[in-house]
Amino acid sequence: MTPGSDAAIGPDAATGSGAAPATSAASSPTVFERLRVGGPRLSVGMLTADLLRLGAEMELLAGTGVEVVHVDVMDGVFCPQITVGPPVVKALRGPLIRDVHLMIDDPLAKVDAFVAAGADMITFHLEGARQPHRVLQAMRAAVNANDGARGIVRGVGLNPSTPVDAVEPLLDEVDYVLIVAINPGYGGQSFSPSTGARVEQARRLIEASGRPILLGVDGGVTRSNIGMVAALGTDIIVSGSAIFDGGDVGANARFMLDALARRR
Repeated sequence: MTPGSDAAIGPDAATGSGAAPATSAASSPTVFERLRVGGPRLSVGMLTADLLRLGAEMELLAGTGVEVVHVDVMDGVFCPQITVGPPVVKALRGPLIRDVHLMIDDPLAKVDAFVAAGADMITFHLEGARQPHRVLQAMRAAVNANDGARGIVRGVGLNPSTPVDAVEPLLDEVDYVLIVAINPGYGGQSFSPSTGARVEQARRLIEASGRPILLGVDGGVTRSNIGMVAALGTDIIVSGSAIFDGGDVGANARFMLDALARRR
């Protein structure tokens, strides 16, 4: 989410359906397989971290048990803000799974750059894609730049005003559905009260598809509502400012992880 000055940021992180070379170790789990078990998992948004200490902050997160770092990419078109691009994703070295959230217009033209930068998960917004099937197919053909055996998790994000059933035609291709609980790119928003019903609707669609698809929620997740959000039963919960709020980052991360552990 935020650029830092470190040449290598933090401690490296799979299956989605991204292609893997024939030499991949069969015993090595993909990112998708890792995320399918032991959830819900916390994906920590790094845009609100101290960018001058980003490497140290990523190491601190990994030391608390956080496994996933969330990178919000905004282009000033789909969202009013402009944030970071592939160079920051590439700089995030270490064990953390790199969860890239593309809140951008025309993601098809940019997917290859984020794959090359080492993204383990790429979620694009249905609202910003003219041909979403082609985006998913491009990701299916891609090889994880960190380790081909890890695969790439292919995600689709839905804004609060987008009908959940809009994702149904994509369920044969998608690995991850992300329900966004705020309007992307605008600060000071609260968790949308309609999110619970939207998560449940997405879950029913996933079950009807017969495919193992991850389900996540992003936006407005705080220390005060993490228990309620965890109770929704998603695989992944994204939170950023609740961890990097100017207080004790490690303590905040452990608080959120403990809340999720109580839901397992």
